[in-house]
Amino acid sequence: MAETQLDRLRRLCLALPEATERLSHGEPTWFIRDKKVFVMFSTHHHGGPLGFWCAAPFGMQQALVEAAPDRYFVPPYVGHRGWVGVRLDVPVDWDEIADIVKDAYRMVAPKTLAAKLDAEESSS
Repeated sequence: MAETQLDRLRRLCLALPEATERLSHGEPTWFIRDKKVFVMFSTHHHGGPLGFWCAAPFGMQQALVEAAPDRYFVPPYVGHRGWVGVRLDVPVDWDEIADIVKDAYRMVAPKTLAAKLDAEESSS
């Protein structure tokens, strides 16, 4: 069976320290320590494209949306907080998606877990 976009996103998110998954607002959502959301899957039921929404460093949302509006968008509900929407119904660079997911994680994670991720990345 072929791996779906959701399967690939799930694998990236759950590989991060103390990341968990559960449904939130009817969609698979990834949390840090089961408390803080860093990535939310989005099917068309929220009115947007198939993709995900995630926390982003300051200015990243605007930069991505301006550079590639066919791949990135301002998501409803959380877009005003700088979160970025990433389309998965277009050709996807999964290395770039992995970097975006890690940035989202770092934005939300406690400093100890962000440092743990940085240490894991530098040792690999």
